[in-house]
Amino acid sequence: MADQQTPASTASANRPTPKDWILGIHAYVPGKSSGKDGRPLTKLSANENPLGTSKAALAARAAALDPSRYPDPDSTDLRAGLGALHGIAADRIVMGTGSDELLNLAAQAFAGVGDEVLYVRYGFSVYDIAARRCGATPVVAPDKDYGTDVDALLAAVTERTRVVFLANPNNPTGSYIGRDEVARLHAGLRPDILLVLDQAYAEYVAPEHSDGALELAASASNVLVTRTFSKIYGLAGERIGWATGDAALVDMLNRIRGPFNVSLTGQAAGLAAVADQGFVEASRLHNAAERARFVEALNALGNHGLRPLPSEANFVLIEFSGKLTAEAAYEGLMEHGYITRWLPGQGLPQCLRITIGTAGQMDEIAAALRTMAEAAK
Repeated sequence: MADQQTPASTASANRPTPKDWILGIHAYVPGKSSGKDGRPLTKLSANENPLGTSKAALAARAAALDPSRYPDPDSTDLRAGLGALHGIAADRIVMGTGSDELLNLAAQAFAGVGDEVLYVRYGFSVYDIAARRCGATPVVAPDKDYGTDVDALLAAVTERTRVVFLANPNNPTGSYIGRDEVARLHAGLRPDILLVLDQAYAEYVAPEHSDGALELAASASNVLVTRTFSKIYGLAGERIGWATGDAALVDMLNRIRGPFNVSLTGQAAGLAAVADQGFVEASRLHNAAERARFVEALNALGNHGLRPLPSEANFVLIEFSGKLTAEAAYEGLMEHGYITRWLPGQGLPQCLRITIGTAGQMDEIAAALRTMAEAAK
């Protein structure tokens, strides 16, 4: 009878062998929603909208009642609605299963083995996955106090650079660079390098502080802007993203995206959400007000080593340098009923990222942090 043990040295000969670059990927880790004991907690770990979803979007989603039929493969009406809102020709918009799909497609279409994909340290963790997934080498530029350093990014460009990812506002730090710095970054890149401006949190930025990304995507042949319905629109569960750029860029992404990548309910809800800009504005104003109040409360704890980093997003990253550590604060907030995001896996063991919730939730968290900071020894 044959030996039932498979020697480790021959294991790869007895099963499909993945590519080396796939083995280098660490799977994306989403924000948790429960404690270690499985107890449900108030979730402020995934940057979801505390106001929920537009009532108009919910009604449209409920009315999309024919799951036996495939959705429109081109999301025609949704692209038209986005185009009308932003002044973009619909044929220069491509839809995705969340913006994550589009970020991965951008790397896949324009980079591969032997190429480099560049992004700033503490950038969105999907960038590393997107680079490795297509066999390219991820290259990380130094940050500037947790934020984007345009000079460092440009200095890291080599003849092998094919894609540069920039989240603006950035996740997980909340940092933001303005129109002039975005333009300077683009001007410093070769025209054969794709600049991907990831704007998942763009709607939280006051319109007068826009970084000009959509205008740049409309005029440059090497700029792709990605956005999502998961944040301010409150449709994270529907997985809807979109991107815009030069017609040739959009064509490349359309060639390799999923053929029915936005569901019937997603297209219906997304179109209604786009039309309900009152909900978007209310969400932005709520976030701005509660973020400012929360930051003010945290600044009062500066003598205990808590520092809220500047944020233009719907979350605040807090640096802990005193007796209260980020890990202890994370554990303590769970005891108070809240799950936040501790980030040792992203090189930020000294930080917590906390989504802006309701007024009551932010008051409770600020009070809990004060109590823990004052009790820390």
